[in-house]
Amino acid sequence: MNLNKDNMKKILGVITFTLLLTAILMNMGAVKSYFGFLWGILFPFVMGGAIAFILNLPMTAIERKLFPRGGKAARPVSMVLSILFVVAILAVVVGVVIPQLGKTFDSVSVGIAAFLPKVQAWAEDAFSSQKDIVEFIESMEFDWKGWLEGVKDFALSGAGSVVSYTMSATMLVINGVMTFFIALVFSLYILNQKEVLGRQCIKVLKAFLSPKAVDKTCYVCRLSHRTFSKFITGQCLEALILGAMFFVSMTILRLPYAMLVGVLIAFTALIPMIGAFIGCAVGAFLILMVSPMQALFFIILFLVLQQIEGNLIYPHVVGNSVGLPSMWVLFAVTVGGKLMGIVGMLVFIPLMSVLYTLFREWVNQRERKRTAK
Repeated sequence: MNLNKDNMKKILGVITFTLLLTAILMNMGAVKSYFGFLWGILFPFVMGGAIAFILNLPMTAIERKLFPRGGKAARPVSMVLSILFVVAILAVVVGVVIPQLGKTFDSVSVGIAAFLPKVQAWAEDAFSSQKDIVEFIESMEFDWKGWLEGVKDFALSGAGSVVSYTMSATMLVINGVMTFFIALVFSLYILNQKEVLGRQCIKVLKAFLSPKAVDKTCYVCRLSHRTFSKFITGQCLEALILGAMFFVSMTILRLPYAMLVGVLIAFTALIPMIGAFIGCAVGAFLILMVSPMQALFFIILFLVLQQIEGNLIYPHVVGNSVGLPSMWVLFAVTVGGKLMGIVGMLVFIPLMSVLYTLFREWVNQRERKRTAK
């Protein structure tokens, strides 16, 4: 190897990288602590970026529909309307779920108190030939109603008093409110000046990267924005359709908790693939306390609607927008869930879709070059 200027730079770069990697591995605890501290500082701004991304979807639609010619009032009015739209959705959900949960808790306590003696009687009949088992079953006494009332009282009053009189919990709430406030203000700045920020980012890229690298970076950013936007819009629309289907079907069949289960399944359906099954499990348990036969009808209804949703609605509403095969959706959900929980499940599907699209384009490009030769 000729030790010219370029080769010496490469050798020095490799040595520097090796020394830096060795120092990081030898001081992993300090590195984690530093990144944790840095993440704590940056988290409000990352959260603000996520809020801005979500609010930008309705804001862009409102600007396009109500202000096709633009104008000075277009951006602030659209921003306010998009915030009110999101707040209204949250208010409706909270207004529906919390009162229903209170009524459901009372119904479940009564249902369990009536359901357990039936199970006990069935067990005595099933094991009537085994005297020891029958005596053991008869000796079991469950005060489930009192237990559930105690849990309810703690949830309504005990937990509130703990939060009220514990300084650490109070500081945690204050820090959370401050973090959300900073994130919200930062997101409003982003939304108000998103075109300016876009031009500034492109200017910075042109100052440090080659024109080809700038074009590639901008293409990846546009692809990521388009994929994430379509995924969020499609996932919310699909969850709304699925929740409405359950509410209407359960109302027609006169199954209990139609409103609560519909809202619950709509919310849990935002979690890809497994979310609706979580809502089904909770709904089946609630209905089981009222009537085991109705719980069975609910499970059958869930399987039917899930087939309709999985084969007809999801592929058209979400699947086509993301453009990711089912195998890789399962991979993205599994890896994202292991690394980041529910947030990872939501983020990794569009992220995997972006990587899948880029890799497919790269493979097709190399194939065309080989064919041309």
